[in-house]
Amino acid sequence: MNYAEINAQLKALRQEHLLRFYDTLSEDEQSALLRNLEKMDLNYLRAFAERGKEVQRGRIEPIPVLRIPEIEEKKDLFAEEGLKLIREGKAAAVLLAGGMGSRLGHDGPKGTFDIGVTRPVYIFQRLIENLQETVREAGRPVHLFIMTSEANDAETRSFLHSHEFFGYNPSYVHFFTQAMAPAVDEDGKILMETKTAPVSAPNGNGGWLLSMESAALLDLVKKEGIEWLNVFSVDNVLQRICDPVFIGATALSGFASGSKVVQKTDPGERVGVMCREDGRPAVVEYYEMTDSMRTAADKDGHYLYYYGVILNYLFRVSDAVAVMHEKMPVHFAHKKIPCIDEQGRAVVPSEPNGWKFEYFIFDLLHELDGCLVYEVDRAKEFAPVKNRSGADSPESARELLLAQGIRL
Repeated sequence: MNYAEINAQLKALRQEHLLRFYDTLSEDEQSALLRNLEKMDLNYLRAFAERGKEVQRGRIEPIPVLRIPEIEEKKDLFAEEGLKLIREGKAAAVLLAGGMGSRLGHDGPKGTFDIGVTRPVYIFQRLIENLQETVREAGRPVHLFIMTSEANDAETRSFLHSHEFFGYNPSYVHFFTQAMAPAVDEDGKILMETKTAPVSAPNGNGGWLLSMESAALLDLVKKEGIEWLNVFSVDNVLQRICDPVFIGATALSGFASGSKVVQKTDPGERVGVMCREDGRPAVVEYYEMTDSMRTAADKDGHYLYYYGVILNYLFRVSDAVAVMHEKMPVHFAHKKIPCIDEQGRAVVPSEPNGWKFEYFIFDLLHELDGCLVYEVDRAKEFAPVKNRSGADSPESARELLLAQGIRL
């Protein structure tokens, strides 16, 4: 698109301020600005204009959970079905790795953080080694799709290439960059980061499937006959990936999705829990829970809202693709957003000055036809690395890994 076309489009949306500095820029800078504006997704503006119409939370109820003892009883059956699907090439993994390690005091992608004790052991390394367990059991590699961000894409690719993918078959590794969304001020005007670029931010963990589509990787998924995608976060270094028992249990359940969960350490633990909302699977965040919900229990004393999500989900591809464009709601986060003002001066706000747009992955669960809520032992499958110290830190993760006999 040329200047006139972009200008007309922006005027129609009352966003022509994005070209405010155009005449003051060099030719190269003008070209850069037009490229940045052309690739910007303006559909978020419609969602922002309709933000007063957000649907309120519906009727919240407990959801059945496939507990560990029940899983153990049928483990062989589930494993047989899961291994069959993996061996037929019908299951693949999607790693959400767009984050940086700033909260850990690490200058680089979070997956490049070293959690080793006596030797270097990187987060990416642990995740790939976990996936290799499935590969050895199934006797064949599975496709691994890695979602990066604009901020860490080049460094992530370089790191994994330099470490030869920690022994994983590189023919089965595919990178894609998470889609970005603009940020707007209180009046819905898109903010500018520089004179040649609008402010943009990753569009949330629920944007993974749209980002795969933009990268043409859903074409590969279809070509390879992949029917199930196991989506997981870079944070958890102890999780099982493309777990045959989980895949088999979900496939045999008839549901379109599955979610691994762990029992909370106590009713007040700050973690989202699986439940039903108006009869459909949903996640209720810890801050949305009432005191009565936190302590509600059945006749056997089991807490009813006690199973926290760990961001390890399984989606049937055909169902997920069918709803990703039509039913995924956009969420709005009120943030302090650095930008430039009308004179091009840098602004670092001390209070929220605008809104970012996000998709949440659990909204996809809610739109699909049922979810198998699958309990795992948190001591064996949940070692998040999020904070510099204390809970969910490298130190706590190391303790859990060492307890499982993993050399660090």
